[in-house]
Amino acid sequence: MTQLATEATEAALARIARHNARLHAFATVVPAHAREQARHLDALAALGTSPGPLYGRVVGIKDIIDVAGLPTGGGSRTRDGVAPAAADARVVRRLRAAGAVLVGKTHTVEFALGGWGTNVTIGTPRNPWDMTTARAPGGSSSGSGVAVAAGLVPLALGSDTGGSVRLPAAFCGIVGLKTTAGLLPLDGVLPLCPRLDTLGPMARTVADTAALFAAMLAEDAANLPGAAALAAPETLGAHGLAGRRIGVLEAPDVSLHPEVAAAFADTQRLLVALGAVLVPARLPRRPTEYVGAMNDLIGPAGYQHYAAQAEAEPNRLGAPIRARMLAGRAVPAHRLLAEQARQRADIAATAELFGSIDALLTPATAAPPPALADVDEDISPSVFTRWVNYLDLAAIVLPMARTAAGLPIGVQLIVPGLQEVRALEFAAALEAARGAFAWPDLA
Repeated sequence: MTQLATEATEAALARIARHNARLHAFATVVPAHAREQARHLDALAALGTSPGPLYGRVVGIKDIIDVAGLPTGGGSRTRDGVAPAAADARVVRRLRAAGAVLVGKTHTVEFALGGWGTNVTIGTPRNPWDMTTARAPGGSSSGSGVAVAAGLVPLALGSDTGGSVRLPAAFCGIVGLKTTAGLLPLDGVLPLCPRLDTLGPMARTVADTAALFAAMLAEDAANLPGAAALAAPETLGAHGLAGRRIGVLEAPDVSLHPEVAAAFADTQRLLVALGAVLVPARLPRRPTEYVGAMNDLIGPAGYQHYAAQAEAEPNRLGAPIRARMLAGRAVPAHRLLAEQARQRADIAATAELFGSIDALLTPATAAPPPALADVDEDISPSVFTRWVNYLDLAAIVLPMARTAAGLPIGVQLIVPGLQEVRALEFAAALEAARGAFAWPDLA
């Protein structure tokens, strides 16, 4: 009998051992624990007991999520020496119950507060699409994106408060699902802005993303329309896109890199060829306006949770992270309350928009992953992602093209909250029409 879990685990551990020193994707690897999990799962299978739908699938866990026996580092030196977690986060317990093998914790931007994926205190994961020039991996789930893109593990968990699953998915050329706020449990997860924080699956394919998402849902699937379709993720997209109304967000205030613009136009033509109907769509505000609006929501919440770390002298936070936290301290209460009221109004207006379309299409990012030397920490790559959280929507990013230099380009499909299955269905149909996607060759 094939020892599926054992073999898959050994293959992942070997690839991590070979490449992680260069990629810096994993903060912690637990070979002995992973092998013990795999042997247990294979023993169950040998006895005729189903180990679960993720039997033998190896998963990396973002290091803001508790794994029993391991410290939750949060990507920050301010947590050096923190005690190991006493218990798994609830979503981690669900993955174990589904038969997944947890192989370690992946690197993150400090306290998940950054979109480029940079970490100046403990090191930035290396985007595997360019092993000559260091490029932004996207953040804050940077290690998870790199680990999946490089094939160290097939599946990984990320979190998304303003794009932190979707930005690394775009920059690393993988699939990332931003779930609806409140759908998945956040106990055992370091907070940033609990009203906006979400957990999300990351994988190379839509089917694998859906399988991981189903395991993360567990009993909460009862709250999700169409969740029964997740029982057979390989069949997602079979209904196609004929007749589906896809809104195309026109963003004249966002300048697209020429190759991103070309890929976005090609994606629209492909959707039309699949029978979709493209219609122009507008948000309540311009996309760029939501970047600042989200700062007014995330900043005060982040400061509330990590004021002690931000105010400490001498300070152990990276300078960009500390600056963002201290900026949150400066947001006055009247401005925060006004933004929350504006958010409620914009959510209502967006619900009207989705009364006439099935999904909204945008680029995932305005440009391909830049060289780290060119990253400006004072701006954000989240112009197409932040407002999805602000407006209480769900979204999926998938790779659709590569630049002449071989860098990935992603697109984003956005749906109403609690319509994750629709997003997965549409993405699967688009992925099938796109065809095979080559992966980085690390040799």
